[in-house]
Amino acid sequence: MTLVQLRHLVSLAETGSFSKAAQAQFLTQPALSRSIRALEDELGTALFDRIGRRIELTPFGRETLERAKLLLTDADELQASSRRHRSGEAGVLRLGMGSGPGAMLMTPLLLQTAQQRPQLRLEIARGGTELLVQALRGRTLDALVVDARSLRPAADLRAEFLHEMRGAFMVRRGHPLARRRGGVAFDDLLRYPIASTPLSDEVARLLIERYGPRAHPGECVTLRCDELPSLVEVALHSDAVLLAIRAAAPGLVELTLRPALDATARFGLVTLARRSEPPGLADVRRLMAQQLQDPPAAR
Repeated sequence: MTLVQLRHLVSLAETGSFSKAAQAQFLTQPALSRSIRALEDELGTALFDRIGRRIELTPFGRETLERAKLLLTDADELQASSRRHRSGEAGVLRLGMGSGPGAMLMTPLLLQTAQQRPQLRLEIARGGTELLVQALRGRTLDALVVDARSLRPAADLRAEFLHEMRGAFMVRRGHPLARRRGGVAFDDLLRYPIASTPLSDEVARLLIERYGPRAHPGECVTLRCDELPSLVEVALHSDAVLLAIRAAAPGLVELTLRPALDATARFGLVTLARRSEPPGLADVRRLMAQQLQDPPAAR
């Protein structure tokens, strides 16, 4: 039994004529007759009574017709769902985001999905890279956008679309350090609370190389939080110094350190290797290319 045979059954029942049904199904009349006969043979009973030139559904034929309509409706819905899934218009995308990319991507992605993919169910989880990778491996997340520097290389993970974004120490306008001319020493920062999201070991090593042991994040960071927007708000309304990607806090003033920080975050899209791509991930790639960029240098 095939869906094609069931469509022939429905068409014949609705038209009441082999010739009309054959025309509607773009078949010859003999081909339609063979299809119906094969279906009856498989089911082991007649579906139609042939009364002269007229045909009528048998009692079993009426029951089969109703079930055939339900099966065809489900099949059509499944095909439509598959098309929406392939196009990214529908389905489910469970995305994990680290603090930096979350600050840059979360709101634009939610807005874009609401406006352009209303049938796509988007679920975003926030957290540290290690926990997000565990969720990815546990199949509770489909993809991650994280700082690749904090990602441990593994054969089962695939990272792509790496975007470099410059890091900086930043303060509110009017902050005492913002008035310094000729640059700021790292020891000057230590007079104030330092705020940061969790940093990778690579960034920690760079800070120590630049500014000495006291620059280790475990020593100097006094306000640590996974939610970068919250830290930005703290820096805007206090004397706290924020260490973060520059683009995440356009309202803050970047400090010029001696020596220069010269550090970047490298954001990437991480999925499990050899796994089918979930719907909507192409939109995430495009948005990463648009949003994960440093602002133009001030002139």
